[in-house]
Amino acid sequence: MLKDLDTKLDDAATQAQVVGEKVINVLSRPYELAGHVYHSTPSLGITLFDGQKNSIDDLLKQADLAMYQAKAGGRSTMRFFSSEMQTVMLHRIALEADIRKGLVRREFALYFQPQVDVDSHVVGAEALLRWNHPLDGVVTPSGFIGLAEDTGLIRPLGLWVLEEGCHQLERWANDSARSHLTLAINVSAHQFNDARFVDQLLDVLARTGANPNRLKLELTESMLVSNVDEVAAKMFALKARGVGFSLDDFGTGYSSLSYLKRLPLDQLKIDQGFVRDILVDPNDAAIAKMVLALAKSMGLAVIAEGVETQAQREYLYRIGCRAYQGYLYGHPMTIADFELSTASNLAAVQAPQALLPI
Repeated sequence: MLKDLDTKLDDAATQAQVVGEKVINVLSRPYELAGHVYHSTPSLGITLFDGQKNSIDDLLKQADLAMYQAKAGGRSTMRFFSSEMQTVMLHRIALEADIRKGLVRREFALYFQPQVDVDSHVVGAEALLRWNHPLDGVVTPSGFIGLAEDTGLIRPLGLWVLEEGCHQLERWANDSARSHLTLAINVSAHQFNDARFVDQLLDVLARTGANPNRLKLELTESMLVSNVDEVAAKMFALKARGVGFSLDDFGTGYSSLSYLKRLPLDQLKIDQGFVRDILVDPNDAAIAKMVLALAKSMGLAVIAEGVETQAQREYLYRIGCRAYQGYLYGHPMTIADFELSTASNLAAVQAPQALLPI
């Protein structure tokens, strides 16, 4: 506890910050233990009080909240407690509890967005998670996925998505009009990095009877660069059983050819961020062309997401893209709405379709 600080809050905070920086600098110094050099990354939380009627426990909780905020900010740093910070933390605690209850109460559901070929025939769908919250209504992943990843809840949640998706594939397999459909499922890095992931997925496929050749896992660039060898081993193990792989958000991150050629990918996905302004931004158009050229050289299929207008679709067609996904063909929808809205489209498909390399 620092005493005799300035009576002005801002000046007192500055004085506390100076001391905090000294503490962090001292604790960050390397130290030797049993002949080995170690480093620590201290995180420091500070709360200010000036005679307010706060109990010691309350003050310690405030400093603790600030300390965890410092850890979340990258470590080797400090944060001050504020009422706003406490509100955020309480919201996170309540949301985590709600997610756990939602899993037990089966409040989560899969929505499906059509994926079409060059003739606008539906050849598959992307499964997108939604939460039917009892108070907030339908909640998109942006409202809870980040916290689920931070707390580890993404693993049971992701496993549920795989099971539901595979059950749907099995149901389509028994429908002659839909047996050709593929299903793309996003997999979180936290989930894919779990040592049990391959066995869990193979168990799901075996229990549901889903055709692995109709399942396509969508991975992001960021998960590939952290441990390419481990990722590749898992991908090859699943690829040997027929599971396909699509690289999502391609071009938004590292885009390293060194890992692309090492992985058993089937498809590259042109990110909707490039498609959105493809008609007006030469850089976005150039990136889309680059993705198509790269995919052609590597024998990979390409699909463009976020296609909202006919003009975007026509431009993508002119530069060589032959598969599309976006509001132009349908919003994410319940399985009942998906099957109803695509019934006439599917009836026009006379033979199984696939996303072929361009």
